[in-house]
Amino acid sequence: MIPPKPVNIFYKEPEFETIQLHAGYEPDAETRARAPPIYASTSFVFKDSKHGADLFGLRTTGNIYARMGNPTVHVFERRMAAMEGGIAAVATSSGHAAQFMAIAAIARAGDNIVTSSYLYGGSPVFMKKFDITMKFVESEDPADFAAAIDDKTKGIYVESIGNPKNTVAPLPELAKLAHDNGIPLLVDNTFGMGGYLVRPFDYGADIITHSATKWIGGHGTVLGGVVIDG
Repeated sequence: MIPPKPVNIFYKEPEFETIQLHAGYEPDAETRARAPPIYASTSFVFKDSKHGADLFGLRTTGNIYARMGNPTVHVFERRMAAMEGGIAAVATSSGHAAQFMAIAAIARAGDNIVTSSYLYGGSPVFMKKFDITMKFVESEDPADFAAAIDDKTKGIYVESIGNPKNTVAPLPELAKLAHDNGIPLLVDNTFGMGGYLVRPFDYGADIITHSATKWIGGHGTVLGGVVIDG
């Protein structure tokens, strides 16, 4: 019989409040700075030509150009993934950009996304320009979502807590429906407050998006978004 691993009675798994303050950042080895600095550099120096080739060839991780991310943004991405219980995240310039990135990754011209009518009004408008149809369901009943799915449906998209009516999506049932049909469940968790009120991955969601302009920014001074993979 294998003896049980010793339990460290002095260790406690970090709770949400700790994660939102500290996840995704290790103090710099040289400066030991407690808070992550704001990196303003547009580009980053390679160790040598092989290092640069490996970065561009996706054979190693690191910084290339600020348009694709920088160390400050990476802290935000890792922290958001940790708060939501996801694998990884990508920051975007706005909540709309996060929505577009998530949907454009799974759908193209002629396809459709089944979504709730209890949705922020601006969400579906931009998809018309790309000939991706948003098929609206006039309820939160999973049976109505099922009736709307066809062979061109590439995903189900809902808000965890609807804006502006505060309707609550039945995430476990919608996740099962999506997976039974071989498609992902995408959840805008903006009103879930970064995972504080609800973590859609815990209920079967595949992708989470946020408008970071709202609860995450918190002060009406920041425009941004994030896509999180489960």
